[in-house]
Amino acid sequence: MAHAYSHLFQIPCTGLRYFTVYGPWGRPDMALFLFTDAILKGRPINVYNHGKMRRDFTYIDDIVEGTVRAIERPVPYEIFNLGNSDSVGLMEFIGMIEEELGRKAEKIMLPLQPGDVAETTADIEKSERMLGFRPRMPLREGIRNFIAWYREYYGV
Repeated sequence: MAHAYSHLFQIPCTGLRYFTVYGPWGRPDMALFLFTDAILKGRPINVYNHGKMRRDFTYIDDIVEGTVRAIERPVPYEIFNLGNSDSVGLMEFIGMIEEELGRKAEKIMLPLQPGDVAETTADIEKSERMLGFRPRMPLREGIRNFIAWYREYYGV
């Protein structure tokens, strides 16, 4: 519909696909928040697909920059992927959280959830070319920023 309206009525329309956004003030139902909270409280974490998952984690500041770039460059109709363009294994991700917290997680290994996918990776070539979008936050540093925020906000 967006494409049709853009074409028929010359309404600029830009769609943005965000890939696994994380960072301070992040959603409490996302992995980084859930894992950090559980590990600090001594509770186990659910690890789906027996840890054989990969995600393209994208720091919130990079998402904001990409969104602003899209707003500043209206086009008749485009869809842009905003991601880090680097898929990371779930067990590596959990390991980074454990290192930053200085604690090991108790893991409950579970099968892949219905409707979930084993891997996400953003192809950002068009976003780089048309928007000048380039994510800058390394995952380990982003996790460190989130955990510092979490500790301060929750007084841990």
